[in-house]
Amino acid sequence: MTASVRTESGEGGAGIAALQQLRAHNSVSASQTPGTTPNRRQRLASLRPYHRAPPPENHCPFPLPMSVTKPREFFIQGLTSQGRTFRPSDWAERLAGVMSPFRPGGAKMGIGAHIGYSPYCVPRVINGVKCVIVSESLKALEPMAWEFVMNFARDNDLQVTEACLLPEPGEAPRR
Repeated sequence: MTASVRTESGEGGAGIAALQQLRAHNSVSASQTPGTTPNRRQRLASLRPYHRAPPPENHCPFPLPMSVTKPREFFIQGLTSQGRTFRPSDWAERLAGVMSPFRPGGAKMGIGAHIGYSPYCVPRVINGVKCVIVSESLKALEPMAWEFVMNFARDNDLQVTEACLLPEPGEAPRR
């Protein structure tokens, strides 16, 4: 498809040259037609020199103290202070699901982003009681998330204990 441009003098060649100059002036790339916006690949290519290198695999988003001790774990039990079972029955999964974006590497993106809980807030059933195990590491990562979980337990009058999870006899210890 060739475009024919007529100028006032009636010459088509001069009009094409003017169009080519206009294209060069507007810095329109050869793969892009005039009047369109750059596609995603072209936009990303223009940003590449400014991207930072990804963090190393052992990168920690917050500084650690010199002596690293295992953070405390708090068990929010599905029992009120009067000993009644807390309802709804899936409260532990819901609470842990809300906390799932708060993880060591940040929120996951992509297809599998919704699958899996944060290692800082995990639902468990212990001795037939639904619980949520909350690591104190969540407080260092996101204080507002920590406050949300603790306020949830306080507002609903749930039992909270500080403890550590011991492996079952014959089970390998968690790391």
